[in-house]
Amino acid sequence: MVSATENILPFGARQRQFVWSVSALVKRKLVQICTALLYNGNFAGFTDGNIWNGSSKNICLPGLNCYSCPGALGACPLGSLQSSLSGVFLRIPFYVLGFILFFALIFARLICGWGCLFGLVQELLYKIPTPKLQRNRFTYLLSYLKYFIALIFLLLLPLAFYHFTGSGVPAFCKFICPAGTLEAALPLAFFKPQIRELLGQLFIWKLTLLCLTVLTAIFIYRPFCRFICPLGAIYGLFNKISLFGMKVNAVKCINCDRCMEHCKMDCRHVGDSECIACGECRKVCPVKAISLGKKF
Repeated sequence: MVSATENILPFGARQRQFVWSVSALVKRKLVQICTALLYNGNFAGFTDGNIWNGSSKNICLPGLNCYSCPGALGACPLGSLQSSLSGVFLRIPFYVLGFILFFALIFARLICGWGCLFGLVQELLYKIPTPKLQRNRFTYLLSYLKYFIALIFLLLLPLAFYHFTGSGVPAFCKFICPAGTLEAALPLAFFKPQIRELLGQLFIWKLTLLCLTVLTAIFIYRPFCRFICPLGAIYGLFNKISLFGMKVNAVKCINCDRCMEHCKMDCRHVGDSECIACGECRKVCPVKAISLGKKF
């Protein structure tokens, strides 16, 4: 339960004031796990390796979750966006952009902190007791890399392939995405011998990227989310105007900067484009000036 401090009031009445605690952060993990199960509710797929092809696959999920994962019940917004730009007929993906815009305006990067399976995997890896590389000026500058990756691999490369070959390519999914390798390529290769026979240099390259991501996540907090993920880059652009997220009570705030001292992301202030609403800042705020919820 969330811890509480008790104030003894006149006539023996008791008022319980709830404050952020470690157990509250555990609830975020439970939400992450439940979200992952909800995204990947086709449990039979993990026993036979067959991809779900139901009508729910026409709906984009909020977080990064590979379409080809045997358990996936919905589509990955990044994969859907690239697929729309990678067909024989080039078209503006209004349908997919509508989903992304909806999620961005309501939740923005709160989705990264509460509804991303690959983010949860990285957080669990970071709990392995080893020396950690704390955020610094270099990691802050490196956080801009994901915007260049989004521009190049989500837009420019698919359009370039379409221009020169007549057919685009889902460049990020095909050449980079370690989440897709973990959630789809490895399970499908395990269950399908015919797929294993087709694996080549590209699979080795992507498996190498996955291994590097896993290794890095042991020492650096959520490196893929901070430096690589294009979906996080897109959602981050909406962090300041999203309906839900972290907010600071300017009247209560004493500018002690304890929130930033304990932040594991590359935030300059609470709720900026790098904030994933994890709640670490709220936990350490001495005057309880930080809250998570509806911002407007």
